[in-house]
Amino acid sequence: MDSAPQSPPPTRRQTAEWIIAPYAPVELFAAAPDVPPLVAQVLHARGYTTPESIRQFLAIDAQAGDPLAMQDMPRAVERIGRAIQGGEAIALYGDYDCDGVTACALLHEVLGRLGANARTYIPNRFEEGYGLNSGALDKLKAEGMSLVITVDCGGRAMAEAAHAREIGLDLIVTDHHELEGGALPGALAVVNPRRADCPYPFKQLAGVGVAFRLAQALLSSLPPDPTSSEREEFAGSLLDLVALGTIADVVPLLGENRGLVRDGLARINTHPRLGIAALMRAANVKAGSVNAMSVGFGLAPRLNAAGRLDTAMNAYDLLTATEQTWADELATALNERNTQRQAVTAEVAHAAEQAAFEGQAEIPALLFAASEEYNPGVIGLAAARLVERHYRPSVVVAIQNGEARGSCRSTEGFHITSALDECRSLLSKHGGHAAAAGFSTRADLLDDLRRQLLAIAQREQPPDGWTRAVRADAEVRLEKLTFQTYDQLRQLEPHGMGNPKPVFVTRGAGVQSARRVGRADAGQQPAHLQLRLRDGRGATWDAIGWRMGEREAEAPTGATIDVAFQLDVNEWNGERRLQLVVQDFR
Repeated sequence: MDSAPQSPPPTRRQTAEWIIAPYAPVELFAAAPDVPPLVAQVLHARGYTTPESIRQFLAIDAQAGDPLAMQDMPRAVERIGRAIQGGEAIALYGDYDCDGVTACALLHEVLGRLGANARTYIPNRFEEGYGLNSGALDKLKAEGMSLVITVDCGGRAMAEAAHAREIGLDLIVTDHHELEGGALPGALAVVNPRRADCPYPFKQLAGVGVAFRLAQALLSSLPPDPTSSEREEFAGSLLDLVALGTIADVVPLLGENRGLVRDGLARINTHPRLGIAALMRAANVKAGSVNAMSVGFGLAPRLNAAGRLDTAMNAYDLLTATEQTWADELATALNERNTQRQAVTAEVAHAAEQAAFEGQAEIPALLFAASEEYNPGVIGLAAARLVERHYRPSVVVAIQNGEARGSCRSTEGFHITSALDECRSLLSKHGGHAAAAGFSTRADLLDDLRRQLLAIAQREQPPDGWTRAVRADAEVRLEKLTFQTYDQLRQLEPHGMGNPKPVFVTRGAGVQSARRVGRADAGQQPAHLQLRLRDGRGATWDAIGWRMGEREAEAPTGATIDVAFQLDVNEWNGERRLQLVVQDFR
């Protein structure tokens, strides 16, 4: 028998399944002459099959939903109002990611406007871990706090909620994560649209979205003037924070989220607060053209970098800064932190890949790696790299002083939080969504946890393994695409999970050239693939395949290929050119 490899086997490029939507019936186009045909086609491919549903999608509304309709919202507002009136000390307790930090900044600004005595507490990832912890509650109680309001955490904090009661600390939980079996922590109020008994119609708000609905409820219910038109104007000024946190947390950009993000991006592009404007300059994000992608890949990673390598309070301080010089210093520091974060992530991802494949002759149903050497701030990013590279559910665990903290990322079809639920006897804390989750446990239980998670993945895995799918909204001819097409497709923005940027397939594109671009770093950061393609009329198109450099040989000069792509615009030296962002090619 051959010995098992001691390092990751060469990545086997998995052939993606192309799922191309059928053309919409011609009657749909005739019934919606005001909608560009390709826009109507994309929406039809995504289940909007009537003119009414298409128009409703395009006419998004950020103000939908009555905040006071959320379960426990009136109780939360009443208790907060009583605390403000009585001059009680209030603590906002947030998660250390971008969603939690923006939610803290938002509610602190609102409570300050209402005259509250409030402070913000964000736990240290390295010393305290995720979510509520009893030590922090003891500290806040000793400092004179009588009310703690969580944002973006606390939904599964059963023991911590009980501890708060024991020490006489009132607790209001605002969260958006999935609950474990419908169980609720014993808090004074639990505001979470995912509650089974919550009548609020939209269930997929981010943590900052729930915080914003709480802010609206407070502003409409408490003095000084709940009828003032200034209330709406003030609430609108908070939407930049809502957009940042919502995009960063990768919740579906549909329904209310889409409306909130649209209006928040407009706010960022026209009236950015000092900290956001400073961050845009540091990240070279052009003012006036900020979209969901520039937030997701430019601004949000820099805000997240603070909590990944040090303390998230630096990001919070930036978002609440009122002095320009201070904002610029913080933004510069976060930019530097992000550069460090990228390097640390590459190192941990490379080490985790080696560990996950040690002793494995084939790619297992689930990748699992644990080490005392991993920086806990980037294990989620490392797990995401493993999923991207091998398309398997992936778990990366950092061990410190006998305690293990893990971060999980998953593939379509495998609900990672449900898998953790099955392993609850081995975990001290866990939570998350279908595609991402986190947990903590004892280091001596990791072997059992790995075996149990692997068994669950083997049970759930399809016979041929999980297959990456490229879902295309239509087949098109390149020569039919113009800048007008690009502008029309922008009606579908903002894009994100649940509303991805449209993908199209074109057949028979000629390859004029293909070359690798970008620096490949010891296999950790793959090079990109730059293509020049020729359409049916002989016109030349630029195309870029991110992290596809290793596929250069598959596109030799003179070959004819089919391409799945997104349509984009590349601006260089003042010139704008349409560009294809390659998702896959054959």
